[in-house]
Amino acid sequence: MTNHKKELEDLILTVIHENGSDLHLGAGRVPAIRVAGELIFLLKHPVFSREDMEGILGEILDKPKMEKFLENQEMDFSYDFRGEARLRGNVFFQKGLINIAFRLVPKVKNFKDLNLPSILEEISRKKQGFFLVVGPVGQGKSTTLSSMINFVNNEQTRHIITIEDPIEYVYIPNKSIINQREVGIDTKDFQTALKSVFREDVNVIMIGEMRNPETIATAVTAAETGHLVLSTLHTNNASQTIDRIIDSFPGYQQDQIRVQLASSLLGIFSQRLIPRIAGGLIPAYELLLNNNAVSNLIREKRTHEIDVVIETGMEGGMVDLNHSLLELVRAGEITIENAYQYSLNPKGLERML
Repeated sequence: MTNHKKELEDLILTVIHENGSDLHLGAGRVPAIRVAGELIFLLKHPVFSREDMEGILGEILDKPKMEKFLENQEMDFSYDFRGEARLRGNVFFQKGLINIAFRLVPKVKNFKDLNLPSILEEISRKKQGFFLVVGPVGQGKSTTLSSMINFVNNEQTRHIITIEDPIEYVYIPNKSIINQREVGIDTKDFQTALKSVFREDVNVIMIGEMRNPETIATAVTAAETGHLVLSTLHTNNASQTIDRIIDSFPGYQQDQIRVQLASSLLGIFSQRLIPRIAGGLIPAYELLLNNNAVSNLIREKRTHEIDVVIETGMEGGMVDLNHSLLELVRAGEITIENAYQYSLNPKGLERML
């Protein structure tokens, strides 16, 4: 009889030993891991059967969660590996068969370890405002947010509440009180948890993801009323993020959210993880900081001009993605080819080289 728990733990150890990021399991095929962006199939491992996948899933989900999964046919979860590592995952059906995708949650690191700019320290010290970390899936948004939360935790006496689905990084309270709430376990949904923070004497709120206009509206209100609010969005850059937020509201509400955003936004940090010449990944980023010029552009529906403000606002601490890429090329960290591939404005990059 197969020991499914041991089999799963051996595969997780393989991911850790290979410095991998993801593990893919599915009935009818061998497991695969992702290392430095590339999928590698573990061909020496036998093909998983339907029964194998059901056994592994039984090690991950308890009875109530299993019932919820069978009802919804897909589900996010988090998995604690021997207290040494955490994984977040999603289980889903494919042609009627169970598939599981795991993402290894790295240990909480500081800004320097992650090659992130020190200006994020200044933003983490702010008493109030709305700060977003954006980028496509798998570009390290949660990791950046976790380093900001941990920076606050190690430096300041604050009450921090995180609202996540599922909980990824687990924090050890230091100078701060940290309460981590998981949607579906500790609270009904993001919206309900966010509304109750106003009665919980909280200083810093971290929202795992902005999923609907109600969550965004409550988050912006929280930022206006003396809270530091941190969250993520799947957008490409700062101007697109502002448009996405405003466009998620019905027409009659858009002017109001535009005015609120213009006053409460601290900044938007957009990042990409780029293959390093020496191996591994390194972030390139764009940073928009809200100032009078940006605020006016948001109010006056001229968000398309924000890219120019970032390019010309570097003295004020703003960072343009092409400049970030160029610095990585000059430092010998990434190839010119990769710089072009990840640039949102390759022609502009070409002029700078």
